[in-house]
Amino acid sequence: MFSQLTDLDLRSIRVFLAIVDAGGVSPAQATLNVGQSTISTQLATLETRLGYRLCERGRGGFSLTARGEQFIDAARALLSAVDTFGMQARNVGRKLVGTLDIGMIGHTPVSASARISDAIGRFRARDQSVRFSILVRSPGELEELLLNGRIQIGIGYFWHRVPSLEYTEVFAEDQFAYCAKGHPLFAIAGEVSPAEAAAHEWAWRSYPLPEAESSTTPQNVTAVADNMEAVAMLVLSGQHLGYLPGHFAAPFVKQGLLAAVNPALMRYRVAFHMVTRARQHRTDIVEAFIDDMKAAHAAPHAEVDQ
Repeated sequence: MFSQLTDLDLRSIRVFLAIVDAGGVSPAQATLNVGQSTISTQLATLETRLGYRLCERGRGGFSLTARGEQFIDAARALLSAVDTFGMQARNVGRKLVGTLDIGMIGHTPVSASARISDAIGRFRARDQSVRFSILVRSPGELEELLLNGRIQIGIGYFWHRVPSLEYTEVFAEDQFAYCAKGHPLFAIAGEVSPAEAAAHEWAWRSYPLPEAESSTTPQNVTAVADNMEAVAMLVLSGQHLGYLPGHFAAPFVKQGLLAAVNPALMRYRVAFHMVTRARQHRTDIVEAFIDDMKAAHAAPHAEVDQ
């Protein structure tokens, strides 16, 4: 076991995490830019220092041991603390020093992205030295990352509420039912009645959409997907109707590939939220960014085509 942490230990831990993220020793070669034998040696050195195996590797493939699974969180927490310490040591005297991990859903509307960028600009104008990390994940993954401390702020669509998290609405998105050029309804798109549309097959989201519960009947949902790109692919096949954000579908509409089924009747609005842990668990950095997000959304903005 470790009795004293060395630079070599830290390097070995970084190698181990790179192997985990890559999914094996061989795939990690490209990430680490070193040979497989060197990686294997560093991994073996770390296991010797710890006194137990972290993973199995060989003909059966790469897999973590039970202890290896537990070691991942401890290793990430250690490296995050080391990085934060280094940043704080270099920026003694600054008011805000550390990291800010933000998770977002993909393909946010242009106008919403502009306001988030405004918030980042406001934050950067503060007396700070903060390292931003922004990743894109599904709503369910964002909540999980918030709960286990991997991110501090999540921005996206959340169809239920976790009691230990706080939700603040930041923007809304209009979704419309679409059909593709090869669909039987394409010729009369724009004037299709909800009853006519309900008789056709639909592509739906794999997670609950309370805002759209009355839009069609479950028996006509013959395809599901967990993101808008996959729903768009199903709709573009000409075999399904489906809801898509107006800003996302606009390029396809412009090319004549999609058409709104009945934009006046078959639409719904989805609220998107900024989600954080409860106030007592938030850092000064998170509080400052929340203030800047609120200021960015309160300020007048020029309308941006979506």
